[in-house]
Amino acid sequence: MDVLARPVESIPEGQDTHLVEQIRITAAGAAAGTAVDLAKMGVPVASLGAVGDDDLGDVLLMIMKRHGVDVSGVVRKPGEQTAASILPIRPDGGRPSFHVPGANLGLSVADLDQERIAGAEIVHLGGMDVTWGLHDPAFFELLDKIRENGTVVTMDLLSNMPDLMPAVRAFLPHVDYFLPNEEQALMLTGADTPEGAASALLGDGLTGALITLGGQGSLVATSSGHTSVPALDVPVVDTTGCGDAYCAGFVAGLLGGRDVVGSARLGTAVAARVAGGLGSDAGLDGPVEAP
Repeated sequence: MDVLARPVESIPEGQDTHLVEQIRITAAGAAAGTAVDLAKMGVPVASLGAVGDDDLGDVLLMIMKRHGVDVSGVVRKPGEQTAASILPIRPDGGRPSFHVPGANLGLSVADLDQERIAGAEIVHLGGMDVTWGLHDPAFFELLDKIRENGTVVTMDLLSNMPDLMPAVRAFLPHVDYFLPNEEQALMLTGADTPEGAASALLGDGLTGALITLGGQGSLVATSSGHTSVPALDVPVVDTTGCGDAYCAGFVAGLLGGRDVVGSARLGTAVAARVAGGLGSDAGLDGPVEAP
């Protein structure tokens, strides 16, 4: 759950109040945010994860269902907090945050509907760096099994915390497409450049590594070589969820029959749409066309 306010130039002193133009509550993050974006794009999507048995969990599931996400596979963890962030968005679109981790930290293989996973055309793993209960050989075996049967597996991360990066690499041999941001990719590989990081990630068995570069667009790397996909020149209101939106567009592109670079271009267009409004699903009320 994200609670966002804009524009925020500073935190008020004492009990002072600053007036802002807009406040929103959204389903967000590398899993829920991507799921909502996909649903708003017309893609049938189910989300599996964990929330607490608190009011935040109630509202989060309500928002996701309202946008068309099937949340019947989301488990409630008694006594636990639902993951949430407060984001005071700067006038330039920057997004500092106050974050509390939550129930997803303990999501385990036993919590997952494996038949639903096996029946999916694409399985997107959001935030595996902070979903420690799935750092499990049984989960890797499940991923290998569904990939053998034709399911495509994509993965994105949530944090930029160096201590969490080493365990992430254990997932890569079990994933087809990995979509980290530049900082994550460099930390994971120790490379000095996105190109070097992409080559190192492909060496871990990926079909494709797509490294998002903020305002510079993204780098798409496959066995055929590296392709730069430029960002679109749009007025930026809020960069929250742009990476999650890129993932949604990429997944939607693959489902629609686009190749990897074409899917990355659709991801770029979805991210640009989201950057033009407040929150991780902003601007997705109509069709999105890739340039």
